[in-house]
Amino acid sequence: MTDATAGHGLEDTHRIATRKAMVRLLPLMCLIYFMSFIDRTNVALAKTALATDLGISAAAYGLGAGIFFIGYALLEVPSNLAAHRVGPRRWIARIAVTWGILSTAMMFVRGEWSFYILRVLLGIAEAGLFPALMYMVTLWFAPKDRAVAVGWIYTAPSVALIIGSPMGAALMQLGGTAGLHGWQWMFLIEGLPTILVGAVLYFKLPDRPSDVHWLSAEEAQALEDNAVIDVHGQVELFSSNWMAAIRRPTTVLIALIYFMNQVAFVGLYFFTPSIVAQMHVKSPFMVGLLSSSVGIGFLIGVLSLPRIHRRMSNDCTFLGVLTAGVVASACAFISTKDQTAQIVLLGITGFFAGGVLPSYWAVAMKRLQGIQAAAGLAFINTVGLLGGFVGPYLFGLAETATGRSDAGFNIIVAASVIGLILVPLLARAISAEARPNASSSAAAQKA
Repeated sequence: MTDATAGHGLEDTHRIATRKAMVRLLPLMCLIYFMSFIDRTNVALAKTALATDLGISAAAYGLGAGIFFIGYALLEVPSNLAAHRVGPRRWIARIAVTWGILSTAMMFVRGEWSFYILRVLLGIAEAGLFPALMYMVTLWFAPKDRAVAVGWIYTAPSVALIIGSPMGAALMQLGGTAGLHGWQWMFLIEGLPTILVGAVLYFKLPDRPSDVHWLSAEEAQALEDNAVIDVHGQVELFSSNWMAAIRRPTTVLIALIYFMNQVAFVGLYFFTPSIVAQMHVKSPFMVGLLSSSVGIGFLIGVLSLPRIHRRMSNDCTFLGVLTAGVVASACAFISTKDQTAQIVLLGITGFFAGGVLPSYWAVAMKRLQGIQAAAGLAFINTVGLLGGFVGPYLFGLAETATGRSDAGFNIIVAASVIGLILVPLLARAISAEARPNASSSAAAQKA
């Protein structure tokens, strides 16, 4: 057998194994991320009811919606280092069970302080979920396949935004049954399934290719040879091996750009039901249905944009175009008073602001591996989570000051413009990191 023939055989084996891994793994990863987004964002539908039943103001709601991300952010890096040590299967299952319990406990909110406390605890419980999923991507998929894999994972929150709003609005109609408010029924019915999903993941979600029976030995080896495999084990808390990842300029700049995106996008989806309600939409179900426009745009973005990105030679040009799209769609929303156009523009903003997310992670994962991937991806997500706190909080302040939920679109414009300014700095940092590597390769070839 010639080297070329053997090479084609290995490529075919890897392609078949990758397809199997996507079919087997991604539904489980999507399911748990879907549940996390349902439990994280259903509070948006309860905003008006919480104000009526408990006296929670728009500013207090914005703080409580965003404070979730503080608890999440504080434990993000330690949580993902734990995932690296014990394996993502056990850690993701633990996360799901604990946050399912706390999400259900949201039905016991009695005022602002209990609202804040439960949201912080919910964030602490969920800490590490997304970077653990991204860490799994680095263990299973080759760099060229990761944008598509992450894009499929991001279909979960986009679908959650599409069906979660109408579903939550329907559950709110149970108000009065068994003496519970509608929002209490929503938290109860949407929280309990997460606990069951966590138990399922413990038995069904494998850590790595060599752990499963549905891959041949050759297929498992092909995945491990093309992905970045790192042995789980003891990690020193202040090890320079992983701390180097969070000091790299590319890691820091990706994190800052992601922060600005999350200020805009998280603020948007937490306040979309309020924006729609102020369009004189009276039916809670119609509010939920029209609010799903952001999720529809998000879904189209994560399904289409990663495939376009895979064909692009310049990552930063692609990021810049999508960030400029957020600015343009937000400015268009502000400039029009036509409510039909505004609903469409909510979807277009979701397309750009949500559709760019897989590309952030694909760019980051090209430059991180092993324990550095576990730490660096968690760091990026930590900074983004802080944006998830800042966004809803600023949206709440803007609504309190103006009386209009859509005043938050000015925040979307400002945050996205700053993100756009940072993209050329990222391009410069990537070039600077590439030069020493190119010099080392050239020296090795001469030797």
